[in-house]
Amino acid sequence: MNALATAPVRGRLLRDEPLARHTSWRVGGAADRYFEPADRDDLIAFVRALPADEAVLWLGLGSNLLVRDGGFRGTVICLHNALDELRVEEGSEGRRLHAQAGVHCARLAKFAEREQLAGLGFMAGIPGTVGGALAMNAGAWGGETWPRVAEAELLFRGGRTDWIARDAVRYRYRYVELPSDALGFLAARFEVETDADGEHARYTRASLAQRKATQPVGKPSAGSTFRNPPGDHAARLIEACGLKGHRIGGAEVSTQHANFIITDATARAADVEALIAHIALTVRAQTGIELVTEVRIVGDARSGEDAP
Repeated sequence: MNALATAPVRGRLLRDEPLARHTSWRVGGAADRYFEPADRDDLIAFVRALPADEAVLWLGLGSNLLVRDGGFRGTVICLHNALDELRVEEGSEGRRLHAQAGVHCARLAKFAEREQLAGLGFMAGIPGTVGGALAMNAGAWGGETWPRVAEAELLFRGGRTDWIARDAVRYRYRYVELPSDALGFLAARFEVETDADGEHARYTRASLAQRKATQPVGKPSAGSTFRNPPGDHAARLIEACGLKGHRIGGAEVSTQHANFIITDATARAADVEALIAHIALTVRAQTGIELVTEVRIVGDARSGEDAP
């Protein structure tokens, strides 16, 4: 770790940083190293100093992520306090919206609305950053990220960067295939249309109102826990199996929306992971349907404990 120890940085580089402070479930052990870059150049310089075999976790708002209680053996790079540039670009192919990876998806949607641009309203329903939305093809209200991307900028091990066009990326529902040496996204340019009459903005506001009424907004959660199976909804299946309100430790299936798991102050990551496993096993036993987690699970189980 000599290169990391001596690499000059302008951002924050912390040791043994508890990731419960940086994840939306508010659980999880410590990262060996936690880095918040000052800006894009600081990030690239830091990545150049990383050992080739260093485990790296790219972090935005910490939604859609469960870090186990044993923490993360490697370096966490958090972008939501940096890489937050957002602007409209004019070009030969019309107007595009340029957003860096640390921009909150809700902020992106509001910015597009103010600029009278249509096509990105669904982003208001994604509880994460642009970088995370790009990494998993996040979506809401029938919209998905990658169909709206013109091109995106990737950062690779060693500090190399490259813009890739949408047509060069293989993606599908909640999945994006990237080169093995790619660490994460730096930015994207989105295709948009003009929303001169405000119809798109009105739809976005109505969808947000519905979200607040039907989801546990404001409570610790990671968004949707499971992907929707083809032709069905994970929430419907979980509710049909009688699992609303089911608890393990400090983790509970939301009584407001069955595909959300919420936590209280006593929760551990092991409680959340055990509840995820219980839900999947129960739904499979009662319906024969295999639910696939939308949430990414990383890190080590606490010493002396086995992960479910």
